[in-house]
Amino acid sequence: MVQGTTSDAGKSIFVAALCRIFSDMGFKVAPFKSQNMSLNSFVTEDGAEIARSQVLQSIASRTKPRADFNPILLKPKGDRTSQIMLMGKPYAEYHAKDYYSKFIPKLIPYIKEAFERLQKEFDIIIIEGAGSPAEINLADKEIANMFVAKLFNIPVILIADIDRGGVFASIYGTIKLLKPEEQDLIKYLVINKFRGEKD
Repeated sequence: MVQGTTSDAGKSIFVAALCRIFSDMGFKVAPFKSQNMSLNSFVTEDGAEIARSQVLQSIASRTKPRADFNPILLKPKGDRTSQIMLMGKPYAEYHAKDYYSKFIPKLIPYIKEAFERLQKEFDIIIIEGAGSPAEINLADKEIANMFVAKLFNIPVILIADIDRGGVFASIYGTIKLLKPEEQDLIKYLVINKFRGEKD
């Protein structure tokens, strides 16, 4: 699983790269992102609407896009409201407060079922997190980062963007804000957008 210290750390492209690398090695690969927030959606052959980043990753994996790759898509509508696309179909419109209190418990089974279907069909699943796993104000409500990693006991690659500055503090702070059992899941660190010469 690829998680980031921030949004725009490079998770989506890094996941796509891993998907292509493992596909080139002969594995049957699938991307997965339990929840994505984006207005940039794509309609699959069977009429499901998913985020374009998961479509890019499915192309890298050499597999057709499907709703299981992105079971929950949140489409912002303004005034802190969004439309929930569940398994590629319109499910409800919500206010941010209602989403966390009312909808998340109902959505968790769909995440589990989608991931388990992929496990039965693919050799490797490359999972993308969302934002940062260390958003402590949302820690008990998030369903896209450590929730997924803990649910299926998945090792985590933590990626950070050095171009923003403060990359080492960002990495250290992210890890230290996590619970001990979450820290234990982080196995690798990636510093992204590192400029300079190879030597």
